[in-house]
Amino acid sequence: MTIETHSAEETFRLGEELGQKARPGQVYCLNGDLGVGKTVLTQGFAAGLGIEGPVSSPTFTILQEYTEGRIPLYHFDVYRLAEAEELDEIGFDDYLNGDGVCLIEWAERFPETIPAEAGEIRIEKDLSRDFAWRRITVREPADS
Repeated sequence: MTIETHSAEETFRLGEELGQKARPGQVYCLNGDLGVGKTVLTQGFAAGLGIEGPVSSPTFTILQEYTEGRIPLYHFDVYRLAEAEELDEIGFDDYLNGDGVCLIEWAERFPETIPAEAGEIRIEKDLSRDFAWRRITVREPADS
């Protein structure tokens, strides 16, 4: 499915809808340029899971865990990693096979680490259309 949003609020609401439908064990690759709205979408996703606390980008920590919702949310940002082996140090496979849902920003950097059944959320912007315009393409995770 491809959706166009015209504000951060619309992007948040799309994330919220996805979070409401999320199931344990699902993995989403969250791809798009810097500043495109990945964190806004993730904040909505978290709200859809019933997570009420602040949700921020894990850019410098690699992983943020949110366990107070309907199911846990594991939010990764692998942008600053130099190689895929660094994921082993944080128990990446345990999260992928765990009881929550994983959102992995910049997953295209290490495609060999991503399960074949993972879904993808790709966010694109086009400033010539409008500063807030986004095209968001969602491919749901396959049932494993």
